[in-house]
Amino acid sequence: MLTRKATLEDLPQLSNLFDQYRSFYHKESDIEGAENFLKERLENQDSEIFVAEENGILTGFTQLYPLFSSTRMKRYWLLNDLFVNENHRGKGHSKALIESAKELCIETKACGILLETDKTNEIGNQLYPSCGFEHYNYANFYEWTNPI
Repeated sequence: MLTRKATLEDLPQLSNLFDQYRSFYHKESDIEGAENFLKERLENQDSEIFVAEENGILTGFTQLYPLFSSTRMKRYWLLNDLFVNENHRGKGHSKALIESAKELCIETKACGILLETDKTNEIGNQLYPSCGFEHYNYANFYEWTNPI
C-alpha cells in the first residue's frame, strides 16, 4: 500500500470512495456530484487530496483545506475528510493517510492540522490520539448553517 497525491486520473475511483464517505454520513448517493466536486477541488487547487492505493485500487483518501491562524500568522490545515473502504480497514491505511497529511503540514511550514469528529466516532476518537493529535478541550466550536 502506498499513499500519494490524487490526480485527475483518479477521479472515477476517488469519486466512488467519496460517495461511500458521504453515504456514511447519511447523504444521498450522488456519484456525478462527487466527481464534479472533486474535479473542481483538484483543478482549482483549493484542497489537497491524498489517496491510499493497493495494487492499482484506491482504498481510501483524505482531503485537507487550507486555513490560516491569525495569532500564529501561519497556514493551518483542516483535515476535513478521511475515509477508508470497509474492506481495507484495520490495515494501516488511515494512519498512512494521516502521515501524508502531516508531511504536507511540514512541507508547507504550517502551524498544524485541525480536525473534527463526532463524539460517537469510536474508531476516529482512538485513531487520532494514536497519531499524535491532542483533544482540543479548551475551546467551544460553534456552527452557523445557512438556511438556504
